Amino acid sequence: MKANKYIERDENAAKTFDNRSLDKDYKNLIQILKPGMSILDIGCGTGSISKDIANNIGPTGKVIGIDNTASFIESGQESYQSVSNLELIPVDLFDYNPDLKFDLIVSARTLQWLSNPKEALIKMKTLLKPNGQISILDYDHTNLIWNPLPPESMQEFYKTFLKWRADAGMNNKIAEDLPQLLKEAGFHSIEKINSDENYSRKDSDYISKIGIWSKVAGSTQMVDEGYLDNDLRIKAIEEYDNWIENSALSMTMKLNEVRGKL
Repeated sequence: MKANKYIERDENAAKTFDNRSLDKDYKNLIQILKPGMSILDIGCGTGSISKDIANNIGPTGKVIGIDNTASFIESGQESYQSVSNLELIPVDLFDYNPDLKFDLIVSARTLQWLSNPKEALIKMKTLLKPNGQISILDYDHTNLIWNPLPPESMQEFYKTFLKWRADAGMNNKIAEDLPQLLKEAGFHSIEKINSDENYSRKDSDYISKIGIWSKVAGSTQMVDEGYLDNDLRIKAIEEYDNWIENSALSMTMKLNEVRGKL
């Protein structure tokens, strides 16, 4: 992996991004949004949350969303073209050098895919106005909670998934390490806000949310790279889907929003 690039993401993730919203998937951010703000959304995917932010801050504000996967941006440009104060740009963070500075920079579930998150935070700092603010939302994958535990095949798949990520330089518990990373990058007034994702059978989107790990296992990338036997991958999907239908009660993904000021 190149030092300043995102890990490659599955193109099928576009559908997952489209289903995300500010209210459900970045809910605490609303507290600091103000009319007229200039906001940069890094790793915006298709821009579904970016669109909600743009609508929240009103026509006097401006949101720019960037992502290094061009197909995600193209999808969002088509879907959200009616949002006049939203601009989506296909570019990597480290190659993005705009003329303007931002009041607020946000990034949701993106730094988890980087081998160099501190460098990314330092880059973000250069894009902020004086007294600007940053908000990073990300996971602690080491504390995923299933109730009850899923089949051993999925547990083994998930264990391999964490090793694959770690070997690629990704931080599996970045949600817990973000406060220190922001401090090292030069931010102050740092606060950590619990934003756990809790899914149970009473939720209308329960099957799609808890089924995220079947979708992850749908990729053959770890098989192709020699981390996983393909038969185990297929078995994990089949047994996990059966577990969801018949046994699963809930799943909690540990998630923090961490803010800092320049």
